Amino acid sequence: MLREIITYPNPRLFLQSQKVEKFDENLHVLLDDMYETMIANKGVGLAAIQVDVPLRALLVDIGDEEGEQKDKQTLIEIINPIITPLDDEKISCNEGCLSIPGYYEDVMRYKNIKLDYQDRFGKAQTLIAHDFLAVAIQHEVDHLDGHLFIEKLSFLKRKKFDKEFKKKTKKIK
Repeated sequence: MLREIITYPNPRLFLQSQKVEKFDENLHVLLDDMYETMIANKGVGLAAIQVDVPLRALLVDIGDEEGEQKDKQTLIEIINPIITPLDDEKISCNEGCLSIPGYYEDVMRYKNIKLDYQDRFGKAQTLIAHDFLAVAIQHEVDHLDGHLFIEKLSFLKRKKFDKEFKKKTKKIK
């Protein structure tokens, strides 16, 4: 089932998500709904808080080598994530967000990370991620901590975003 994605400036996007304690049918339905919602909106990641569920659960699917998402074959379901940077190397990546539609900007993130998490059944997992996958995971984990990628922008880029956002919302009214 498709769920509604909440968008900026909704204050719920800034909530701290709670640790998942129950790995039950309700969680599985949430994850399946999140996947359908992410794919329908042409996203590569989605955090539970973006569908107004403040749980530490997220999805990332950057696709295969050609970037194709193939019916969950490249999907990673991440519950209760803990990120550890593997080194200080960072990369700039052009990011967008389903909760800030139509806005893209370059953001600096760690290039190489270690991710400890649980799968949908509560089983502990570890993943070493590099480049775009590492960036996508960090972007989604930020959501769980109540942060959006626009908070990582320089002062001038953030002022530009605020100006564009105000202009866009005036047109809608």
